[in-house]
Amino acid sequence: MDEHVIEALGKSKVVVRNGKVVEVGEPLIDFCPLFLDHRGIEKFDKEIIRNNIQFRIDDFGMCKKNRQLKMKNFLAFGISETISSLLDEKLIDCGIMVCEGCGTVIVNNSELAQGVGGRVSGLVSTTPIPEVIESIGKENVFDTENASINQIGGVKLAIENGYKNIAVTTALTDDVIELRDLESKYSEDGIHIYIFAVHTTGLSREESEIMFDYCDVITACASKHLRDIAEERKVFSVGQSIPIFAATDVGEKFLKVRLDAIGGPKPKKDNPKLPSPLI
Repeated sequence: MDEHVIEALGKSKVVVRNGKVVEVGEPLIDFCPLFLDHRGIEKFDKEIIRNNIQFRIDDFGMCKKNRQLKMKNFLAFGISETISSLLDEKLIDCGIMVCEGCGTVIVNNSELAQGVGGRVSGLVSTTPIPEVIESIGKENVFDTENASINQIGGVKLAIENGYKNIAVTTALTDDVIELRDLESKYSEDGIHIYIFAVHTTGLSREESEIMFDYCDVITACASKHLRDIAEERKVFSVGQSIPIFAATDVGEKFLKVRLDAIGGPKPKKDNPKLPSPLI
């Protein structure tokens, strides 16, 4: 079966089969300023979500064998953009990311990091697309047979392949705890794991606390709790509408590297638009 399940545009569940959108769920949020700025979308509904995902499929081959994998930066600030800059500056050796048709992958090229993550929403599950696996390199795909999503396994594969400074994206609190345990296990080998929390809309207060306790960089998405905790802890952040938070000193360093890459911080708006509702 060729099936890819994505959470997109307000965290709506979208199912893509054979290059077509076949199912669209109800979004959890109605509005995102990024989609207003880049696509002129003022309110999410099922038809708008369907059309946007189908546009991505037709435009750069998302979920298809002709997938365009290397891309330039899409946003000034985002997780994939930051990882791209860190790869360019050789501050990390690779990123463990997720790509439809492959599942968990090792990425060591900045344009590939952007292509894999920059224009694709949260991937829930996927099935193998041999052409995409071949393009990324079988040695860089955690599970070529099933295209499973396993960020812990991806980091372990990267360590086996000789990488030492490893960035990893995840949306799961269980992952971030296990990743820190893994880093401790390999600390004498000079292994450093940098955790980037993504796709965070809807996290509970407890889950949000865990993210701040274990991650280096966290994107706010439409999370109310993450914003509240960031304000309480007075952490460094970039962006206003969809802020990205530095939960550690190294996270702050990474965000400042990205700031330098785009020419410094942009002027702040008096009344920035926020996702609605924050949940």
